[in-house]
Amino acid sequence: MITVKRLLLLFSLLPVVAFAQVRTGIDVLEEEDGLGMFAGKRVGLLTNPTGVDAHLKSTIDIFYESPDVNLTTLFAPEHGVRGNQYAGTSVSNDKDDLTGLPVYSLHGKVRKPTPDMLRNVDVIVYDIQDVGCRSYTFISSLGLLMEAAAENDKEVVVLDRPNPLGGNKVEGPLVEQGYFSFVSQFAIPYIYGLTCGELATLINAERPAGKRCRLSVVKMQGWHRNMTFAQTGLPWVPTSPQIPTSETACFYPMTGICGELGALNIGVGYTLPFHLFAAKWIDAIDFANAMNNLNLPGLAFRPIVFQPFFGSASGSTLQGVQVYITDYEVASLTEVQFYAIQVLHHLYPSKDVFTLGNVKSFAMFDNVCGSAKVRSLFSKRYQFSDVQQFWRKDAAAFRKKSAAYFLYD
Repeated sequence: MITVKRLLLLFSLLPVVAFAQVRTGIDVLEEEDGLGMFAGKRVGLLTNPTGVDAHLKSTIDIFYESPDVNLTTLFAPEHGVRGNQYAGTSVSNDKDDLTGLPVYSLHGKVRKPTPDMLRNVDVIVYDIQDVGCRSYTFISSLGLLMEAAAENDKEVVVLDRPNPLGGNKVEGPLVEQGYFSFVSQFAIPYIYGLTCGELATLINAERPAGKRCRLSVVKMQGWHRNMTFAQTGLPWVPTSPQIPTSETACFYPMTGICGELGALNIGVGYTLPFHLFAAKWIDAIDFANAMNNLNLPGLAFRPIVFQPFFGSASGSTLQGVQVYITDYEVASLTEVQFYAIQVLHHLYPSKDVFTLGNVKSFAMFDNVCGSAKVRSLFSKRYQFSDVQQFWRKDAAAFRKKSAAYFLYD
């Protein structure tokens, strides 16, 4: 049986990433002897397998082995601190196999650290690679952690990492009152164009003075807003089981919202998670031709026939399209799924994706969108033009506001 301890031993034998153009927050701390900033303090750490340095060594183990750091507590986001929990499942309080430290779950009944969890902590460090989308729960855990820190007079330190979607893309409306949730925790667009350190800075500054925590961000070196993740030279550690590559992170906002309806297979269960729109009742060639005829900027569509390996459609033959990004700068990522539903409704008017799925309610779809208006506007005629103005209404204003919190050019 492969245990967490054995996996970590294997990772320790991997080669050093010698030519990275970017140094992440943990690398900056290590290389500039910044771990001394924690001297005399009890440290809590919210992290997961993506929290590694350029040697692919876990931040947990870096801190635990450092004489300058008194690491007392670990906090677990979705999937757990060592990545041994599957997507969506609750994470339990536990003890870390390698260090013996207590692990408190922030992805279960408790999502905000309690005073008891923070009892043996002076400063809480956050080191997790994000994917740049509002619905990904890691940033929700960060925001709730900051809230708890403010209430309990604790420091927060964010070790910054690249946004794999870059620092220029902003898409989707702000979350409306009544639709804030763990998948839409903040009043930000669906794609928000900030690093986790920049986002934390914005969240903290926008809160009332009495609810702000003592926040520090350890900046990266060498990162720029127009960088793709591949250009950073950094290794990609899967942020979750269905985001195995940095490229997949760019497709997550294209299909993930649509995936909440359950009517279409989006590649989860196959080798191309989030790259596809497919179903048993689709003709792949007709669908691809219709999507390509839209001439969506920066995008192309290829017909595909496949059988998922797992999930509700396991073993079934599905047809659909694979999405390709031909020009990332001009492609509107989130809008693709609405156009896909628009085309399918035209080709197959008897197949309504809002009623075909096995969802019991539209709560998750609405929460991910940040409003029920997206569904109500779009489902009247299944034309993106009906929802376009609403979907795009907040992007320009947010770009202007968020620029005040940029840490990088």
